[in-house]
Amino acid sequence: MKKRFPLIVKITLISLYVIFLAGSIVRMTGSGMGCPDWPKCFGYYIPPTSEAQITWQANSTYEAGMIIIKNEELFVAEKEINTGSEFNKNNWNKYTKHDYAKFNKYHTWVEYINRLVTVVSGFIFLFLIVGSLKFRNENKWIPIISFTAFFLMLVEAVLGKMVVDTNLKPTMITIHMVIGLLIIGLILRLLFIIKKRSLDIDNDEKTIFKYNSLFNKLLIISVIFSLIQIALGTQVRQFIDEQVKLFGFENKEYSLMNPSFKFYFHRSFTIAIILVNGAMFYLNQLHKLGYKLINWVLILLFLETITGILMYYAEFPLGTQAVHLLSGALLFGVQFYLWQQSRKAV
Repeated sequence: MKKRFPLIVKITLISLYVIFLAGSIVRMTGSGMGCPDWPKCFGYYIPPTSEAQITWQANSTYEAGMIIIKNEELFVAEKEINTGSEFNKNNWNKYTKHDYAKFNKYHTWVEYINRLVTVVSGFIFLFLIVGSLKFRNENKWIPIISFTAFFLMLVEAVLGKMVVDTNLKPTMITIHMVIGLLIIGLILRLLFIIKKRSLDIDNDEKTIFKYNSLFNKLLIISVIFSLIQIALGTQVRQFIDEQVKLFGFENKEYSLMNPSFKFYFHRSFTIAIILVNGAMFYLNQLHKLGYKLINWVLILLFLETITGILMYYAEFPLGTQAVHLLSGALLFGVQFYLWQQSRKAV
């Protein structure tokens, strides 16, 4: 498994970004509450496809944990229920974790697929930690990082439940996002260690980077700035969600009506991010430092900026929110990996 471990690490990293993409599509489509419970969806392992499946029916059987909508309220069966000809409220417990009681099959399945992607990633992480044990005598940090990342994935699962139970509370979403980025950082660290190990074995293919103190410091600042910008973005998203609740999901043109200070700070902070990363590009070209990833930094920064502009001025064109969030997460990852190259440069 040692030979395949670098591939497992890369697949793990890809699975994390697929989770970010799936999560961004959930936010883009307003599907965050497509499933009111967790880990099941309306009490089902495979979500319902029609409202009739979760609407109370006479002379029917409902298993424990199933959720129904009745008079625009959610009720859950604490035990198996065989219904009669009339609804008996005493046989049901009102679902009190939140008062969201709508069904949209598209939102439900988008949210379900998002959860399914996370479950698949969890199994990939199991292969990761098993493979990492092969290196325990060679480099103890490989299994330590792998197990830490897996533990944080479990934390993310708990936070995912809390996000649903709190009806998409912005603070929980922000914590959920930041820990996700931390996991990406750990896997990128693991990838760097494994790649460095391979290059040390084959010195003929070893890539030499030049160290530059200012470049390295700017890289650290760029990583911190990206974290701040993403966290700010989740707060801006809170305002948009509130506008959507107020005016309806179909009226996206009102999403940024009279925005808060956080939005203007988030937008203006982009200028600082562009300046820092632009300075890094200049230093790399001036001193011939050899960091090719800086080109990807600029490409991703351009994507993040242009999608942000389109969302504001073109009323959220389809796909821009997903590209905006994913490009931000990819930008953080590239910057973090670039920093590892810089700090180990000769």
